[in-house]
Amino acid sequence: MLTTELDYRLPPELIAQTPTEPRDGSRLMVIDRQTGGITHHFFRDLPDILKPADLLVANDSRVIPARLWGTKPTGGKVELLLLRKLDDLTWRALVGGRNVREVWLPVGGAKSLHVSVMQQPATEADWLLRFEEPVDPYLDQVGSMPLPPYIHEDLQNPLRYQTVYARVTGSAAAPTAGLHFTPDLIQHLLRRAVDMAFVTLHVGLDTFKPIDEESVESHQIHTEWCELPPDTAMAIDAARRRNGRVIGVGTTSVRVLESAARDLQPGAPMQPYCGFTQLYITPGFSYKAVDAIITNFHLPRSTLLAMIGAFMGMDLLRTAYETAIQLRYRFYSFGDAMLIL
Repeated sequence: MLTTELDYRLPPELIAQTPTEPRDGSRLMVIDRQTGGITHHFFRDLPDILKPADLLVANDSRVIPARLWGTKPTGGKVELLLLRKLDDLTWRALVGGRNVREVWLPVGGAKSLHVSVMQQPATEADWLLRFEEPVDPYLDQVGSMPLPPYIHEDLQNPLRYQTVYARVTGSAAAPTAGLHFTPDLIQHLLRRAVDMAFVTLHVGLDTFKPIDEESVESHQIHTEWCELPPDTAMAIDAARRRNGRVIGVGTTSVRVLESAARDLQPGAPMQPYCGFTQLYITPGFSYKAVDAIITNFHLPRSTLLAMIGAFMGMDLLRTAYETAIQLRYRFYSFGDAMLIL
């Protein structure tokens, strides 16, 4: 598949700079894969759209305040963006600056942590940082939220870049399809017998890396740690028994579910899964785990757009995006959502 088939032109003013208030006040495009029908709603309408016995599976990863500012021995400022914790002292990170060997990170009062740059990058995401002591206790105090580069306005409330159910710390970016849920909406869904279960996938910035190769399949997919716990596997099997649909909330949840289901035989029960995944979903992929997907509108030439195109078909995807642009839907992390049935 040519990467140009994942391209589209988006008016810059449709890139959402701030989150919708309230969360569930965002718009929701509902797409029927069987008929090609498209209808328009608000996210708060979800309990009336889904059916009793359906199961929502969401990613409970929590974003770390991963953007830090330190100082080189020469006095120059250095930006650090933590991507993945490797052990108590070592992180994979992005480093803003040239010829950086060591950094001092102020963490309050007169105290600073010494940070060694252990490896020059083969690519810009391959820095390894080693802190003299664990940096985790200081992140809430000195770190800021790692908003995507297309968001230019300051985030007044850092919790708006967290889902309301985030609980497992480790992501460098939010699983944004879940940002639309509120506690009241979740309770409304549960009262309508729509169940909810959780997986964990720690989102890295590689998720947003554009496909630079001429063909989609030539792209080197990123690796992310994920877990599908036993209770979620049982919830999926229970939903199947009662003829409910399994609905992945966001591409990260879908990636966990399909990684866990990859080697399952038809009709086999879902199995727990824990480890790293390199699953790359492109058009032609055969979905085994999910019956529907809730997702935001994604960047052109992205692996996320390829994943959604694989689920709904490229022709319907193009129609949906053209419709969203015509009707002035808001795009990307703080934008509106679609439910693909």
